[in-house]
Amino acid sequence: MRFRHPDGSTVHLAYCTNVHPAETLDGVLAQLRDHCEPVRRRLGRDRLGIGLWLAKDAAHALVTDPSALRGLRCELDRRGLEVVTLNGFPYEGFGAEEVKYRVYTPDWADPERLEHTTSLARVLAGLLPDDVTDGSISTLPLAWHTACDERRAETARTALRTLAERLDALQELTGRSIRVALEPEPGCVVETTRDAIAPLTAIAHDRVGICVDTCHLATSFEDPHTALDDLTRAGVPVVKSQLSAALHAEQPHLPEVREALAAFAEPRFLHQTRTSTAAGLRGTDDLDEALSGDALPDAAPWRAHFHVPLHAAPAAPLTSTLPVLKSVLTRLVGGPHPLTRHLEVETYTWQALPPELRPRGRTQLADGIAAELTLARDLLTDLGLKELP
Repeated sequence: MRFRHPDGSTVHLAYCTNVHPAETLDGVLAQLRDHCEPVRRRLGRDRLGIGLWLAKDAAHALVTDPSALRGLRCELDRRGLEVVTLNGFPYEGFGAEEVKYRVYTPDWADPERLEHTTSLARVLAGLLPDDVTDGSISTLPLAWHTACDERRAETARTALRTLAERLDALQELTGRSIRVALEPEPGCVVETTRDAIAPLTAIAHDRVGICVDTCHLATSFEDPHTALDDLTRAGVPVVKSQLSAALHAEQPHLPEVREALAAFAEPRFLHQTRTSTAAGLRGTDDLDEALSGDALPDAAPWRAHFHVPLHAAPAAPLTSTLPVLKSVLTRLVGGPHPLTRHLEVETYTWQALPPELRPRGRTQLADGIAAELTLARDLLTDLGLKELP
């Protein structure tokens, strides 16, 4: 979906396909048929943006076979779909029964992360619509915190500098400008937007910026205005933003609140949980750990890294951090010029919701994704953007 900002520029809105597990190119093509096109039709749109997730095997197939890349581009066109951004965070196995810490490997100190992201950039340059010259790729925020000493951190920064040089060369070759965005996430070396400033200014290249994920920002109790002000002052570009909402518990000391939270503690993904105290941010790696005994202080609200559907906040006594998303979006695109032009709804946890909230089958999933995009569209038009055909 495309929108005209009052300054005349185009802002792109997509939804991320990591909600549809697929490791191979055939699986990606099936996603377009079974999920993406039905969402477009529900929205009544001739064109729908998707934030494509390409696992290692699918990316390799596309970058080594020009005919396969052309075939994917033709299939996108045929189904009324377009790609300006990729989710390059998960490497493989994102649809496994247990993902947890595996999603953080390989990290940016591993040469495979550089090679995979380079492949994604080459693929994206071939998938961009004819009238679009700028693409974006969100990626792992360096590494999980326990896997990164200073030596590995410097290796990671060197890899990102190398990637930036490759992206420069790619633009010279193709005329397409691809940028990569570190996506701060709780528990990682770059957990917050503030954590991103030092490594990104050390890399000092405008090809490498930040992806503001509004669930992650809210989980870390970051103030949206402070975070974006800090990035602006540091000259760190917001390459893209993922529109998502975290799980919020206002009174985690109450038994009924803990019972409600326990329904979201599930075995597939990590749900890092945080609370803000006078001594600073406190947290656990997962929600079940927070619920066990006194692992986390409960005198103040808790937030958990669980991407809940944007249009459907959990039932009381829980809620979501949708207000944080709205504040971020207002700052990103509500001013005289957009701070980013790539927006991506990213709720990959539909099948990890408590059983009674999960979509039953493709039809209900498509309905839910379309409802999220409708909410995002309405927020954008309320900010003065005009939806384009």
